[in-house]
Amino acid sequence: MPELTVAVTGATGFIGQLLVQSLIKKGWKVRALTRSPRVSNENIEWIMGDLGNQVALQSLVKNVFAVIHCAGVVRGGSFKEFAYNNVDGTNNLVNVSIKQIPPPKFLFVSSLAAREPSLSWYAKSKYLAEQIVSDNSGIMPWTIFRPTAVYGPGDKELSPLLRATRYGVLPMVGKKTARYSLIHVSDLVSAMLCWLITNEHIKGVYEIDDGTHGGYSCYSLASIAQDVWKRPVRCFFIPVTLVSLFAEINLWLAGILQYSPMLTPGKVREIRHPDWVCDISPLAQVLPNWQPGVRLRDALMKAI
Repeated sequence: MPELTVAVTGATGFIGQLLVQSLIKKGWKVRALTRSPRVSNENIEWIMGDLGNQVALQSLVKNVFAVIHCAGVVRGGSFKEFAYNNVDGTNNLVNVSIKQIPPPKFLFVSSLAAREPSLSWYAKSKYLAEQIVSDNSGIMPWTIFRPTAVYGPGDKELSPLLRATRYGVLPMVGKKTARYSLIHVSDLVSAMLCWLITNEHIKGVYEIDDGTHGGYSCYSLASIAQDVWKRPVRCFFIPVTLVSLFAEINLWLAGILQYSPMLTPGKVREIRHPDWVCDISPLAQVLPNWQPGVRLRDALMKAI
């Protein structure tokens, strides 16, 4: 394979780190965006800047074969915070990409939350970012992945929940009938690599999870954890009113103390949503060489 270069945003994050490592192992050259000084080498070139820095973005995408846009903000105290990074940042990246001759193929790693943009500031920002990417369909070959909740070594969001199962409890918020999908980070990255080497233009928005039909319920997750840890694991449903109260207080404190909160009323609405189940059959049709290979039962110990 020729030494083609892939531009990556979010390269220092949970998903981006594994993506960069995997690209290098496969023989790709990587050019990645970073906010702090890092040492480049023969495999990776670090570009100082962020998604608001036009000069840095131009350097990032110059003469690259593909752009994989993983960067995104998942916490914030206002829609403006999410929009600056997730919407405006995506717009900046798309604008410099379409000016390349020829434009690189573009993969936007969005979120399943974009399926329900009315739930939260985060979901709305991801949905609007998707519209920016798709609006350039006549100029640049683009694809959008909507992964569900991603877990694996290094994850800081799901790992506390999974870790709790070691102690016999699975804390949940929402209806007992709610269902969720999951995907291991290695499966998400392998799908990106398959997309990268696919010659055909795969245009569209594709949901992606681990292929578990119907997703998981609290009780099926608890059953899996019980089998892994060899001890009883029970679902514990936290009262929604209590969680909502904490979210309101957290948002209020964030405005006073100037920090970006994770738990907000919008995040509570996301958590309470009863259906976060994916359908990967459309993606499997366009990426026939990709199949999810990691199941929660096999990965739970390492995931925490």
